[in-house]
Amino acid sequence: MEVTGKTILMLTMQENDAGATTIQDYLLLLLKNVWKYGEGFDGKRPFGNSGWEGELYQTLARADLITSARDEDGYYYDFDEAEGNRLISLAIEALA
Repeated sequence: MEVTGKTILMLTMQENDAGATTIQDYLLLLLKNVWKYGEGFDGKRPFGNSGWEGELYQTLARADLITSARDEDGYYYDFDEAEGNRLISLAIEALA
């Protein structure tokens, strides 16, 4: 399967602080918050908690699109952030 921005946008997310079902929903909710809060937007905690990038990385890792480690409980961590950032950038470009 070829990985495109559109395929990344449609990936189903695990439970997350934004309540988004797909990466597309998550990115759109993030943008809505930037617009809604303007200068008051909290880039560290846009949905109430820090580590929000990890929610996107986890989705990419679960889809085997980036490498990560997993603990004994199945929790993903230690993501390939450079590749994750590249793929999320592809997804953002596909929103256009």
